[in-house]
Amino acid sequence: MVTTMSKRMKEAKSLVDSSKLHNLQEAVDTLKKVPQPKFDQSVEISIKLNLDLKEKPQPVRGTVILPHGTGKTVKVAVFCKEKDAQAAKNAGADYVGDADLIKKVNTGFLDFNIAVATPEMMKDLARLGKILGPRGLMPTPKAGTVTNDVANAVKEAKKGKVEFKMDKTACINMAVSKISFNEKAICENIRSLIQAVKQNRPSSVKGQFIKSINLSTTMGPGVKLDSSEYK
Repeated sequence: MVTTMSKRMKEAKSLVDSSKLHNLQEAVDTLKKVPQPKFDQSVEISIKLNLDLKEKPQPVRGTVILPHGTGKTVKVAVFCKEKDAQAAKNAGADYVGDADLIKKVNTGFLDFNIAVATPEMMKDLARLGKILGPRGLMPTPKAGTVTNDVANAVKEAKKGKVEFKMDKTACINMAVSKISFNEKAICENIRSLIQAVKQNRPSSVKGQFIKSINLSTTMGPGVKLDSSEYK
């Protein structure tokens, strides 16, 4: 089947040199110049890590507070007992509960982006594993979403705290901002993420840890970064 490239995509591709390695400022500037569709696209990053998959490398994962957030409205659900409920509400949690909230989620309620839970709730929350797990919503200690300090967890989530995690191909793929952000904000978010990834470098890695970095918008062409800047 023959597909016809839209006028917008033709113009976008003409502005991007797929063989060139850009510094971060150049890359973001290029994404800004590409013709935009009628919605506010996400700026997405793909970081390829220099890991030997045959050796079953240690998974690279962690969290980072993006200084300007992702541009998405974050709704936080907190699973906790009554003694922690008011602290969660005061911190800005959108939904707070224990057995009642678990029951609500079990019947289909999923109007939240991040779930936080106290350790004592995890046994009861396990029954939601098949619902929350596939959606990346199950609270975990590594992501800081299983904690007794629910107020701080909620505040960090609202400030732009996100989790990154390496996939089976040793890549980290995620949205880091909206294209409507100014260039400085986009660059600062990207630098914060790259720094956090570097801080989670496995001790077994020799040489350059980050193999390649690509930036793109939701419906736009990719732009390559010069990964040698991020050894």
